[in-house]
Amino acid sequence: MQPLDGTDTRLLMALAQDPRRTVVALAQELGLSRNTVQARMSQLEKKAVFLSFDRRISPAALGYPLAAFIHIHVQQPKLEQITNELALIPEVLEAFGITGQADILARVVSTGAEDLFRINGKVLAIDGVERTDTSLAMHELVPFRIGPLLQRTGEMQRSGGPDAD
Repeated sequence: MQPLDGTDTRLLMALAQDPRRTVVALAQELGLSRNTVQARMSQLEKKAVFLSFDRRISPAALGYPLAAFIHIHVQQPKLEQITNELALIPEVLEAFGITGQADILARVVSTGAEDLFRINGKVLAIDGVERTDTSLAMHELVPFRIGPLLQRTGEMQRSGGPDAD
């Protein structure tokens, strides 16, 4: 992926503050032409800079207030098959291959403790899964955010290097 330039970063910062802004409003705020903003937005989309909208929907609003992290220990030769089967479980929001004692870290949601037990059973039933360790998310301390990273990127672009703190 090509690195973003200062204009792209400014555009993303403005969108992070208010994602519903129109192209015209963004152009006015950033001092750019509407065509420039529109072209930049198209380029950013082609570069897959934007994540899907469903990442902004709260699982709790859908009736899944309990979040948990399942550390999954697997037989490595079956990793691809296990990954495909995890993707079939709707409550598995995302899964990462990780280093450390476990092989996969899955973020899941459930309607409650009994439902989490059912989901964990589905994961354990996948051929190649050896065991799981589950941790409940008690409270979100730092919610997903990109603003500080965008701000740091913008500062580095203005100063010309990564050591701009």
